[in-house]
Amino acid sequence: MKYLVVFTAFFVSSGAMAQTYPNKPIRLVLPFGVGGLVDVPGRIISAKLGDAMGQPIIVENRAGAGGTIGSEMVAKSKPDGYTLMITSPTHVISANLYKGLSYDALKDFTSIAKVADGPYVLVVNPGLPAKTVRELVEMAKAKPGTIDFASSGNGSTQHLVGALFVSMAGAALNHVPYKDSSRATQDVVGGQVKVGFVGTPIAIPQVKNGRLRALAVTTPARSSQMPDVPTLQEAGVAGYEATIWVALLGPAGMPRDMVMRLNGDIDRLLKTPDVRPAIIATGLEVSTGTPEELTALIRAEYDKWGRVIRETGATVQ
Repeated sequence: MKYLVVFTAFFVSSGAMAQTYPNKPIRLVLPFGVGGLVDVPGRIISAKLGDAMGQPIIVENRAGAGGTIGSEMVAKSKPDGYTLMITSPTHVISANLYKGLSYDALKDFTSIAKVADGPYVLVVNPGLPAKTVRELVEMAKAKPGTIDFASSGNGSTQHLVGALFVSMAGAALNHVPYKDSSRATQDVVGGQVKVGFVGTPIAIPQVKNGRLRALAVTTPARSSQMPDVPTLQEAGVAGYEATIWVALLGPAGMPRDMVMRLNGDIDRLLKTPDVRPAIIATGLEVSTGTPEELTALIRAEYDKWGRVIRETGATVQ
């Protein structure tokens, strides 16, 4: 009888918490730098979600160590819905790369809602003669290690997307890590490095003004924002697939009612005429779903990038 009372009290308390949630500001952790592919949609969502929930959402960038600093903070927080996180594939990539993490990327988080997804774009400096993926691969094979590709750092999503391309296409490109994606892109535009994988918000204007040449996108389907650019699969790299996704997570153990409240609010916001175009303007496509679908995606991505890391020997050193 004693255990029944405790069990009942727990669910009454959880239900009451969900019904009154939120009654104070919410902290939204972005485990990356300002202005990146996660930061911008994260800030769009935070502003509108705060309005919908009647409480301010305070964005906090906690960049460093492949996003693990911010992720650790969220994993260690109370599952009361007042500390949340917007993240990307880097969440599961870093979990495979960094040893001795104090949290489990799969078990220590609650999946709440997927927000968006999209491709990276394989771009080259116009000074490189390659006008197709096939030409780039042939050039790299002819002179192995003489053509560089830039990324936002060892173990970053850009690094792994490039490493997967090198492995699957047999293109012996040399990896050059930078401290962030903006510096990496700057040097591809400047010609110090000839190849890069960048998001569509960066690729589109640079391609239009002739500073970069787009060879392919990394997703299985073409981007609606760059419809004339083929996929890597279409360009001859059979089976290649790498998708950027942006999603909202919380600490493990969040009440189900609270999770579904957040999921429903985000789903509705992403359909509104002000939020949807704003997300699309970042170069991503709006993409929602259930918490269970997000959990399955994260599990699959964890396994996929773990295999890529083992097969390519990618490290954070």
